[in-house]
Amino acid sequence: MNPASGRWDAPITPTVVTLMRRARPAETFGQRLLRLRQARGYSQRELGERVDVSQRMMTYYEREAEHPPAYLLPRLAEALGVTVDELMGVRPVKEQAAAPRNTRLWRKLRDIEKLPPGDRKAVLKFVDALLVRQRVAGGAR
Repeated sequence: MNPASGRWDAPITPTVVTLMRRARPAETFGQRLLRLRQARGYSQRELGERVDVSQRMMTYYEREAEHPPAYLLPRLAEALGVTVDELMGVRPVKEQAAAPRNTRLWRKLRDIEKLPPGDRKAVLKFVDALLVRQRVAGGAR
C-alpha cells in the first residue's frame, strides 16, 4: 500500500487480467455430453436408462443445461467411461477407439455382458459357429 495515497499500487499484470476474464469454454457441457454419448454408441434413451433419467432430461442436458445436477455426474461419467473431470471439461477426454460403425450391434454386446455366465458362453459358441461357417463359405468360392 502506498502511504501517501492510501491505495494499493500493485500493477495489474496480464495474468491477473486473464484470471479476471473467464474464457468461454470451446465446448459446452451439453456439446461434450452429446459427443461422448454418440462416441459410445448410446441413444439418449439408453444413456438415460443407465443413469436413471428420462430421455427428455437427457435432451435438456445436451441442449440447454450448462451444469447438470451434481448427483448425476458420477453416474454419467461411469456410463460413458470417463472421469467426472473429463465429463465437466476440466481435463481433456482420453480418446478411445473410433465410434463403432454399427452401434446397434455394440449395444447388444453390452447387453450380452450382463447375462449370466452360462448364457454368455452359449452366445459365444453361436457367434463362433457363425464365424466358422462364414470362413468356410468364403474359402469355398
